Amino acid sequence: MSLNKAMIIGNAGKDPEVRYIDSRSGKVKAATFTVATDERFRDSSGAWKEHTEWHSVIVWNRLADFVEKYVKKGTLLYVEGRLRTYSWTGSDGIQKTVTRIAAESIQVLGRQEGMPPSSAGYGHTDGDACRKTEETEAKDGHEQEEDDGLPF
Repeated sequence: MSLNKAMIIGNAGKDPEVRYIDSRSGKVKAATFTVATDERFRDSSGAWKEHTEWHSVIVWNRLADFVEKYVKKGTLLYVEGRLRTYSWTGSDGIQKTVTRIAAESIQVLGRQEGMPPSSAGYGHTDGDACRKTEETEAKDGHEQEEDDGLPF
């Protein structure tokens, strides 16, 4: 048994680069971008240190449409997918390799400029249209007035 799953929360490091790639079934839309995740820790002397890890992400087809429209540099994202290693020979004849997260689902966290007011919590998967969280769906079109006793 094996598992290949990557889940990160971080900020987009740059606007997505969108391109079309030739495949057997025609042109396929792909978007690539980076996501930064931060880690704070104390070193052996007790001083706070911060480490930023950069993740390369690739998305395809409808998810590439979503990313192109809603992801900009600095956007806080939840990305879920699989690690994929891609190899090719560069124009200089040197073999190149990159490991990316092949995203299957991306969710924009927090309110983003240009998104509809109820879209905080929208997610998108490669096979589906945008999906709303249950909380957002319950509030669309009418206010939820029941007091469920929760403190938030």
